Amino acid sequence: MKYKISVISGDGIGPEITKCSIDVIKAIEQKLDIKFDLINIEAGDTALKNNGIALSESAINNIKETDACIKAPVGESAMEVIVKLRQLFDLYVNLRPAKSFPTVKSLEDNIDIMIVRENTEDLYKGQEFRIGDKAIALRTISEKASTRIAKYAFDIAKSRNKKVTAVHKSNVLKMTDGLFSECVNRVAKNNKDIKFSELYVDACAMNLIRNPKEFDVIVTTNMFGDILSDEAAQIIGGLGLTPSANIGDDFALFEPVHGAAPDIAGKNIANPIAIILSIKMMMEWLYSTKEDKNCLIASEIIQKAVENSLEMNIKSTELGGESSTSKIGSHITNFIKNYNL
Repeated sequence: MKYKISVISGDGIGPEITKCSIDVIKAIEQKLDIKFDLINIEAGDTALKNNGIALSESAINNIKETDACIKAPVGESAMEVIVKLRQLFDLYVNLRPAKSFPTVKSLEDNIDIMIVRENTEDLYKGQEFRIGDKAIALRTISEKASTRIAKYAFDIAKSRNKKVTAVHKSNVLKMTDGLFSECVNRVAKNNKDIKFSELYVDACAMNLIRNPKEFDVIVTTNMFGDILSDEAAQIIGGLGLTPSANIGDDFALFEPVHGAAPDIAGKNIANPIAIILSIKMMMEWLYSTKEDKNCLIASEIIQKAVENSLEMNIKSTELGGESSTSKIGSHITNFIKNYNL
């Protein structure tokens, strides 16, 4: 099989960690019968500076011609890039796993949470305006978007621990989060085999610290999902370990949860694991959509390679190690090349 993949190197530490992810893809090509045609796409702050636009129409059209997209973090133009791509391609699911590694200090051992975040509406639609001395933002929550993200969350739960927690603030936001709660409850009634509960977002934030192993699948709205996933990331060791997938019916984009970190750009100290694990998620998605078993094998090898690097203390400084970006990337790449199938 051959896949065409668009690659956005992004800003800040983006190009450094993107190189590591491309090296991983090339190592997978050598190990398995899969080929990747990587298409470089310019987008983000650098594109804005060079071309006057953060995400051009030609860039969008080139992405449309690919099977999936890998995206490193961009800087201040995130709204014009990732938020726009999510809406243009209707990437309504944002999967953000938070899973602890035995060799990384975390709040507790054996944490395994999947945050299923609605990805196309809420305040992130960017519907803001000014009237006099007031700034106003419109929050859109629809029955369609709430129902389909709920269905996705329950489907995910069936292959996990069969537990879904819906997170919202319907006691205050009675119309918007009230609708979200209604939709999730309706889906829950059709999935009696899944244990279902609800939490207000502030209580969820507290319980993620107090008892993270209480959670399996969390389904929530766009902004709450963004905030809670960063909290969950810190619980398992930090943003450097957290990948994500933006998934629609026909296309998907994969990216690390963390930002562009311009303060450490070019210093060769950024952790590339999050974007490498995003490649793992891409392989899993290709397996599920293309039924290519080599992609499933690739995802498993990447996971083992990351675990091995951590076990060997090939870690970045924020994880208590001393390894550079390039050293971590090289170790993971070499593990894949030398892995015995």
